[in-house]
Amino acid sequence: MSSTEDEHLAEFKDWWTRNGKPLVTGGLLALVIVFGWQAFQKYQSNQSQGASILYQQLLETTLTPDGKPDAARVSDLAGKLNSEFGGTAYAQYGSLFVAKVAVDSGKLDDAASELKAIVAKPANPALGEIARQRLAQVLAGQNKVDEALKLLEGNADKAFLATREELKGDLLVQLGRTDEANAAYQKAKAALSDEAAVGGLQIKLDDLAKGDA
Repeated sequence: MSSTEDEHLAEFKDWWTRNGKPLVTGGLLALVIVFGWQAFQKYQSNQSQGASILYQQLLETTLTPDGKPDAARVSDLAGKLNSEFGGTAYAQYGSLFVAKVAVDSGKLDDAASELKAIVAKPANPALGEIARQRLAQVLAGQNKVDEALKLLEGNADKAFLATREELKGDLLVQLGRTDEANAAYQKAKAALSDEAAVGGLQIKLDDLAKGDA
């Protein structure tokens, strides 16, 4: 090998030491990121599919044609959703069904426990509000009306304003606070379209006006 070739080889080794490894490392890192992301996306898709299947089974078990769900089966499926997909919307909707079955069975303490867990850390705002309103109804059923009202304090998303205010009205009627109940019903009515406001809500307002509540 000539001295010129030796010099070129030495220069190449020096360049490789300074640049080659970082290039390889960077290339490998890029591949790890790309394939890692693809694997994560696939995992997420599989997770979602698995949760969806369990949730579908839960729906079929809960919403039976005869209206008599298998409480043990509902609890088992919801438990699987929570253990495998805890914190997701699927798992929390499963808890809503468990709470519904508990209420239908007169087990209000069990229902309250399920709903409180969602209210404490909802997967999304809509789920949080649904659980909050249902928990207020359960608390009212336990004669904890003041506690239920506190749960409904503060602002609600526009989409849930009418149902929240109507529920507040119902609770205030339970406490004999008819003027405040009327105000809550009026807020609920104002949040609805004219067509939607005609119905059960208007009947409640009419009953208050006649003193029949």
